[in-house]
Amino acid sequence: MCVACGVPGHVPEAVEAAAAPGPAPRKFAALYNKDCRPYLFGTALAMMADNIEHVITYWVLWEKFHSPALAGFEVISHWVPFLLFSVYFGSLADRHDCRRIIQAAQVVFMAVSVMWGVLFLTDSLQVWEACVLLVLHGCAGAVWGPGEQLMLHDFVGPEELPSAVRLNATFRSLGILFGPVVGSALLLGLGPVAGIFANVAFYLPLTIFLFRTKFTGHTRDGGIKPRRRVGLLDSIRVLREVRADPTMIGMIVLAGLGAFFVGASLQTSMPIFAQDLGAGSAGTAYGVLLFANGAGGVIGGILLEATGKIKPSVPAAVVSTAVYGVSSLFFAMTASYPIALALLVIGGVANLASMSIGQTVVQLLAKPADRGRVIGVYNVSANGLRAGSGFTVGLLGAAVGVHWSLGLSAAALTLGTGIAGWYSLRGRRSRQVVEASSTAD
Repeated sequence: MCVACGVPGHVPEAVEAAAAPGPAPRKFAALYNKDCRPYLFGTALAMMADNIEHVITYWVLWEKFHSPALAGFEVISHWVPFLLFSVYFGSLADRHDCRRIIQAAQVVFMAVSVMWGVLFLTDSLQVWEACVLLVLHGCAGAVWGPGEQLMLHDFVGPEELPSAVRLNATFRSLGILFGPVVGSALLLGLGPVAGIFANVAFYLPLTIFLFRTKFTGHTRDGGIKPRRRVGLLDSIRVLREVRADPTMIGMIVLAGLGAFFVGASLQTSMPIFAQDLGAGSAGTAYGVLLFANGAGGVIGGILLEATGKIKPSVPAAVVSTAVYGVSSLFFAMTASYPIALALLVIGGVANLASMSIGQTVVQLLAKPADRGRVIGVYNVSANGLRAGSGFTVGLLGAAVGVHWSLGLSAAALTLGTGIAGWYSLRGRRSRQVVEASSTAD
């Protein structure tokens, strides 16, 4: 059943129009939008600040406590809030001004950075305090997600939504790409105390811009309307509604497969691959591998937007996710440093394509009243399940080696992608058969 209209197996016209051949949409359309453009740049800076905080705090925590358990908790605390609360935070985005929700998340980010700085300055940091701040940081990211997507839809509307989602993912990739670079520079140049305080400034442009824009995330839908309150357990109802639509569930499953089987583990295991590939110093190789992985997302976003060849559709999502799985599999197997770099770039391109397609289709399928909740369900899969990659690659890697664990996980991702694609495309063919029969009658 289509979540947008309630017709079994139906795909809304917005999705079909976006995927159908026709006049090419304006390239980089979202950048021509005077409201969306500063929002994208502000998002990139905020995402960079997020990663700068990781660089500085993770280094200080390791230097102070030398705790592998705390290092594991750093990953868990970042993604588990997405897993547990994304649907609830999506309901908040449905019922309230998304500008204020995003600003609240940015204020939490800034407050956490300030609290880190105070604890570093007074040399009073304890493990329990670090755990609290890590959880708060993860919750701020989960709050930010649904409101961010609703604002994109409100800025540009359904016709240019694919451009906005792609460019938003590209600008976020830019933040991820330059976050470690700027974070390392602040850490070495200013030290952890001044560096973490300076990081607060990068959150300000997005926060200030949201005071200036008239869009609330609901402007195109007629403004904020009273909606039923949603509890934490209401996510079950949303999941049941989503499950009835093969296209919707296919997008969510594809995102979850990539998050669960590879997800965040690729970056956390990169030091091991840098050492095993043996290209000069491990530190230099590590930095270059991380850069290649981030650059793939940026290159992918620019290519997709410049060419406009890949439309938001189920086949495109399936193929790009499969390419991500295959490239990760060969990366785990190769002993060649140049080939490894090329595979990371290819994987980054494919992963960005898969995620941007999935987010676009989910937004176009969802009815306005439940768009935030449905995006929340997607975020549970695409982000929350990243915590599982610590088991599929991390813990399994401790038993069989990280090359084997990543290879097996990537193979499972590729196989799962094939199954999910078959399920979604079968639902699409069934719809076409039903519509053809109805026409004949």
